[in-house]
Amino acid sequence: MPSCMNDTERTADERHPSPKDLVDGLVTLLTPEETVGHDIYRGPRKGDGVGRVFGGQVIAQALRAAEMTVEDDRPPHSLHAYFLRGGSEDYDIELAVDRQFDGRSFSNRRVVAKQKGTPILNLAASFQRPEEGLEHVDATMPDVPSADELRPEMEIRAEMANSLEDERAREFMLRPRAIELRNIDAPHWQSSEPRDPVSHTWFRAVAPMPDDASLHRAALAYASDYMLLGTSALPHGLSWWRNELKGASLDHAVWFHRPARLDEWLLYATDSPWSGGGRGFNRGSVFNQDGELVASVAQEGVIRKMRKDS
Repeated sequence: MPSCMNDTERTADERHPSPKDLVDGLVTLLTPEETVGHDIYRGPRKGDGVGRVFGGQVIAQALRAAEMTVEDDRPPHSLHAYFLRGGSEDYDIELAVDRQFDGRSFSNRRVVAKQKGTPILNLAASFQRPEEGLEHVDATMPDVPSADELRPEMEIRAEMANSLEDERAREFMLRPRAIELRNIDAPHWQSSEPRDPVSHTWFRAVAPMPDDASLHRAALAYASDYMLLGTSALPHGLSWWRNELKGASLDHAVWFHRPARLDEWLLYATDSPWSGGGRGFNRGSVFNQDGELVASVAQEGVIRKMRKDS
């Protein structure tokens, strides 16, 4: 159940959790538990959550639930998800896994995420036993400043929060995160000038994570929902933060190319080749610090200009 404490009643540790506490919370959040029903899992709610569930959370929980029904020698190579309804952070998420296929090399799972009996997300994931094969990579890591040369996004958020009149918006802006971001290009909420729909951001967990490949994949899927939809807003000089846009993710796909640790810096290069019809299409490439492509991402979402009378 949601906490009824207000901010003044919370302890200092609750208001300002340590990096380790934040990552421990993320690990708990991304670890579903099997319930009484066969292949039915419970995705925990975010302890300090308020409002709508972050889409990356539902994707990551559904992926991990699917993985729990597949042999350990078959990691996921792709997932495709459709967001059906906004979820509430007041409730846990039920994850029903359907074991659709198990072959010699591949397995496939379908997951329906529900709250109070109502579906909020459908996810399909494919798994493959590792094998040798033809290899090529036609993707070059962008030549950008290193993470150490950039300011943490939370420092910038703290400065911008002072100009916000809405107390709830200010609290949301300052909410501690388990994933640290360092932006190379100003995201849409920092600028009102139209520019090319391209963005680059370093990201990693704020503290070391357990040596669990499944957990790191889930955390990558979780973090891949950051920054992506906002890329399609850049050519229009508009922002959700300034109440100029309204939007929501419609679908989300991730292809896992090689293992990656989420407690080491990863570069997220995103672009948006198209928007129209009330929708924006976005792509992402994730590179490790050695310049290797570790994952590819795609997402389409609703992106609508707010009416003046809204």
